[in-house]
Amino acid sequence: MAIPETFIQELLARADVVEIVGRSVQLKKTGANFSGLCPFHAEKSPSFTVSPTKQFFHCFGCGKHGNAIGFLMEHAGMGFVEAVKDLAGQYGLQVPEDERSPQDRAAAAQQREKQATLSEVLEKAGEAYRKHLKASPRAVDYLKGRGLSGEVAKRFGLGYAPEGWRSLASVFAQYDDPLLAESGLVIVNEDDPSTGSGQARRYDRFRDRIMFPIRNVKGECIGFGGRVLGDEKPKYLNSPETPVFSKGRELYGLFEARQALRDEGYVLVTEGYMDVVALAQLGFPNAVATLGTACTTDHVQKLFRFTDNVVFSFDGDAAGRRAARKALEGALPYASDLRSVKFLFLPPEHDPDSYIREHGRDAFARYVGEATPLSRFLVDTARDGCDLTTAEGRAHMAANAKPLWSLLPDGALKRQLLGEIADLAQLEGRELAALWSGKPLHAASSPGTRKREQRPWGSPLSSAQSPSQAPRRPPGRAQPPGRIDRALQIVLSDAAAWGRLSNDDHHLLCELAPPHGPLFAWLDAQSHDHGPQPWADLRPVLAGHEHESFALALMSRLPETIENDAAELVHILTRERERLKHEEMAALSARAATDPAAYERLKLLVTQAKTGGS
Repeated sequence: MAIPETFIQELLARADVVEIVGRSVQLKKTGANFSGLCPFHAEKSPSFTVSPTKQFFHCFGCGKHGNAIGFLMEHAGMGFVEAVKDLAGQYGLQVPEDERSPQDRAAAAQQREKQATLSEVLEKAGEAYRKHLKASPRAVDYLKGRGLSGEVAKRFGLGYAPEGWRSLASVFAQYDDPLLAESGLVIVNEDDPSTGSGQARRYDRFRDRIMFPIRNVKGECIGFGGRVLGDEKPKYLNSPETPVFSKGRELYGLFEARQALRDEGYVLVTEGYMDVVALAQLGFPNAVATLGTACTTDHVQKLFRFTDNVVFSFDGDAAGRRAARKALEGALPYASDLRSVKFLFLPPEHDPDSYIREHGRDAFARYVGEATPLSRFLVDTARDGCDLTTAEGRAHMAANAKPLWSLLPDGALKRQLLGEIADLAQLEGRELAALWSGKPLHAASSPGTRKREQRPWGSPLSSAQSPSQAPRRPPGRAQPPGRIDRALQIVLSDAAAWGRLSNDDHHLLCELAPPHGPLFAWLDAQSHDHGPQPWADLRPVLAGHEHESFALALMSRLPETIENDAAELVHILTRERERLKHEEMAALSARAATDPAAYERLKLLVTQAKTGGS
């Protein structure tokens, strides 16, 4: 919708930014301006100022600034049009919609009126549920048994829907009001023969359940979630889709968590209402939950209005993995280079509440900090069930990765992942990109390639044969192996290569996960045992090694041509260091807001990256 610029200027002229900001921030007059604690980041001394003359807010701590519309967008997570409409409504102005037909404008006005009315009905029901909770010792005992305090219950507006089919009849004088059914509070059974005379049977949707009000980002009640007090099924019951509630777009607890998301620096997305409330009780007020449905792109887009760091938390079972896959697909279109998305898989016997109670808050915070980055989870998802020691398995993995990788926005992350997937598929990045785009592959040898001489397996290259003297090979090069596989091939087939590496290089390779790390460590031991002279044939010595079959499989896949071994090995190590540093920075970013040591280490790595240091 295009809003005329003249109207926006008129709206800003009427709106008072001090009044708009003052509803959310406690402001104090300081000279010509007002000041207060910034609502966009955690601070102890005010650095947030609002200027009544300039009609502008600015934080000298985090840099956030803007006018009244900008404040609503930043603080309430609204889009531009939504913020303009909200601000216009506060000052009794009608947003021009001249491009719409009169019928469309009338329908839109009717829809807005209906939404406001439904929210009022739902809020009235919520107030009744809260009163019922206070009058129900059984419901109060249930919440206390779950470790919840009255303060947290009040903050989230928890209530109780009593037993009985028509308890809301005592709240609403007209129980047959169509708004009760349209809001999802009352179920109308048109086909119930017990009523007789063709009348429909009406009854409360929520009965004998703890009630969790669902609020939009403006704090309006738009629906409910209800949980049984025992083991009855279904355990959770949600409001149906209504004109004000769509579970594919709303997140439970987002309204309550808005400030905590900025203070903590990330949002933790959980699977249920009780997870959110329990986490708030235990010191994690930055949690939200999807509403009984898979995470969608709308959910992710809404979260990124409040924070650039999202951590999805799932159970470690098969169902949790499936839910994580859906969340991955929803997050990929918004995973830009400046955002972080991670996946946390709890042990099967735990949910966030039980994990914190057993292991403590700090242990859970560390667990969150070590969550799996989106890039790694994408690759793990693509390779799941694929045997990467076979051509078929690698092809299957690449096919799995294509639709996921394609969802990423253009940027450095997408390009890096192309290289990692290509490594696993034993292809070059340009070859995989061409394959995925459907373009023909033009196989040709690269300058500097040479025919691999026929020599005993494991023996060093002859110093008399240099790359410039090697014969050129015909077009059509073999597929190169994965990056670390390739490094291992080089040192297994050219033992002298290991001696040319530094101690830091040795340490990096030996610390890799099995089977690569143990094989590099074994090579290092061979080098120490036999001195600086290269070993000849390693096969007899390899016999009986736990990773012997893997090493032999690697050597059986040696390409016909190779690049300059030394240069290629240096390139591989450089890329591996970059990958490890990227992973470390991602892990530190998740902890930096609460861990001073992590913050200092991250700051050092960022400085080194800018200056080219190591």
